[in-house]
Amino acid sequence: MTVLLNLICYQSSMKMANHTEVREFVFQGFSNFHEHQLTLFIVFLIVYILTLAGNVIIVTVIRIDHHLHTPMYFFLSVLSTMLSASETVYTLVIIPKMLCNLLGLSRPISLAGCATQMFFFITLAINNCFLLTAMGYDRYVAICNPLRYMILMNKRVCLQLVGAACSIGLIVAMTQVLAVFRLPFCATKVAHFFCDIRPVMKLSCIDTTVNEILTLIISVLVILVPMGLVFISYVLIISSILKIASAKGRKKAFATCASHLTVVIVHYGCASIAYLKPKSENTRDQDQLISVTYTVITPLLNPVVYTLRNKEVKDALLRATGKKPS
Repeated sequence: MTVLLNLICYQSSMKMANHTEVREFVFQGFSNFHEHQLTLFIVFLIVYILTLAGNVIIVTVIRIDHHLHTPMYFFLSVLSTMLSASETVYTLVIIPKMLCNLLGLSRPISLAGCATQMFFFITLAINNCFLLTAMGYDRYVAICNPLRYMILMNKRVCLQLVGAACSIGLIVAMTQVLAVFRLPFCATKVAHFFCDIRPVMKLSCIDTTVNEILTLIISVLVILVPMGLVFISYVLIISSILKIASAKGRKKAFATCASHLTVVIVHYGCASIAYLKPKSENTRDQDQLISVTYTVITPLLNPVVYTLRNKEVKDALLRATGKKPS
């Protein structure tokens, strides 16, 4: 992986015969908020610690609680673990560098380092998109075809869905990174706090229209298509729930989907704003605010949502602390 990224960046530098060679980038980060950088550092550090703690607790509890290892809760366990692991990893590749920048301890990042950061961020973000889509299908089967749930959502099918989500993330991320880092770069200052696609492409010496079209196509495929599938799932789910005779049964069915639907709205909403809007619509500060939402705030929301809105995980946490679930 590292060797391939180094090769990509080397080819990029070799294409710049008529330009100043660029070997590293410098993040401008939150330089426009110079007087508030210490405050931002403290806030982001607290959020980061809470995010890591929350995700580690959820992964650990799911791992040790045997009640969540049954076929009925297998995919819930896998999704919660995968989301928590994904959030933990991509915060690790973004937030520590951002915190250093806020303290004025920033160091340049090499082209290979930038490519690696972009690769892991895109991979994990896309994994989440398709895992949430698979979870929508899981909820659809659980509510609309409960008697066939064990057949339709057996362990093999669940593992195939998870494997497909991870594979798509890896393939799309490699495609995007290859396309971006084959460009020749003339500038070194990234108007962002991490190596996101558009801020890095702006540093290119040549026209990036083809890359922008590719990025838009990929964004539509990995955001709108999964979001559409989730929407279809919930139309069918709501239709089935409304047919349930008892109010208690309808409430229980809605509660089953509440945590997933909350994460879906936050994840797809932030992703749509960030990658499907016209590139000139927002200012640099607005773009960074949107990015903070899905790189700092959303990773904190996921463990909170799955803890407070998901009865099975909440019960597992209570059992882990020696308390009896209600």
